[in-house]
Amino acid sequence: MNTQKNPTFVIAEAGVNHNGDIKLAQKLIDIAADAGADAVKFQTFQAERVVSRHAPKAEYQTQTTDRTESQLEMIRKLELSKNDHAVLINYARRRGISFLSTPFDIPSLHLLAHDLGLKTIKIPSGEITNAPFLLAIARSAQNTILSTGMSTLAEVEAALSVLAFGFTTAPTTKPKLRDFEQAFASAAGQNQLQQRVTLLHCTTEYPAPFGEVNLRSIDTLSGAFNLPVGYSDHTPGIHISLAAVARGARIIEKHFTTSRTLPGPDHQASLEPQELNQLVQQIREIEQALGDGVKRPTASEWKNREVARKSLVASSAIKAGEVFSEENLTCKRPGTGVSPFSYWQTIEQIATRSYDIDETLDA
Repeated sequence: MNTQKNPTFVIAEAGVNHNGDIKLAQKLIDIAADAGADAVKFQTFQAERVVSRHAPKAEYQTQTTDRTESQLEMIRKLELSKNDHAVLINYARRRGISFLSTPFDIPSLHLLAHDLGLKTIKIPSGEITNAPFLLAIARSAQNTILSTGMSTLAEVEAALSVLAFGFTTAPTTKPKLRDFEQAFASAAGQNQLQQRVTLLHCTTEYPAPFGEVNLRSIDTLSGAFNLPVGYSDHTPGIHISLAAVARGARIIEKHFTTSRTLPGPDHQASLEPQELNQLVQQIREIEQALGDGVKRPTASEWKNREVARKSLVASSAIKAGEVFSEENLTCKRPGTGVSPFSYWQTIEQIATRSYDIDETLDA
């Protein structure tokens, strides 16, 4: 992620909001590109490799989809084929937006990283304890984005340890648990992590309650691992994403859809097109507003200094030879004359000429 053109890399998360329809997926790419997002992201999986026949739906999924179908039946309808991926990658390229996808199984990882040549792999929060999968990602991806929803700091470190091992060892090396810790602690492992990993703070609930967002975790993750940190936002609206940017988030990931009224598990917790436009525009405005941190007058402030600041002026008529005093001096606009900082050294000096009331003292 070192080559991003903006301080904040905005990922428009299409996810599975295409509902298995390639035309709808292309429309989502159009929306993301028109909004000015840096990347549009989908999800890549083979349903039978991700969930068992007995896996229940999440609570939010039962509220937004058919309660009688299993999680397996639900996500089977949301798969994209290899050809679908190729079509969407080419379409995104034509629209001038980066294509990303999150794999949920090793064949899907190989499809993205090897067959389709994606340089960056997004690791979802649910896979942060899936050590074999993390190792396969480290050995396949040039860059990784690791989402940390539902995790403790120790679990994040454990995941990073697996990535560090994968980055720094031969593909055939079989690890022991201690090897992961040693890789994480090594200079080579840390160097690879800093070059190739961005963390995402995340609250894995749809929608996420505001009281559970804990944006200060962005600072915690950054301080703990010395890595760039972004935010995957599942809250309603755009204001929490904007707050994360102001707090230093390097990536913002946000679900979007063509309409929240569509059937499917994620539409109701997604932005609609105009909201995505507002999000990207306001992120760019915040980036400008953050500045470089050097406190100095801006270009537009210079012309206002003389108007807004004050000078020493006569508060009553003063004759030549009269002594300046607290009774005949005051501070008023404009700031074109003697600075009020000279007030005390001017008092008890002799006026060399006469001054009318409100006349600015000579410099």
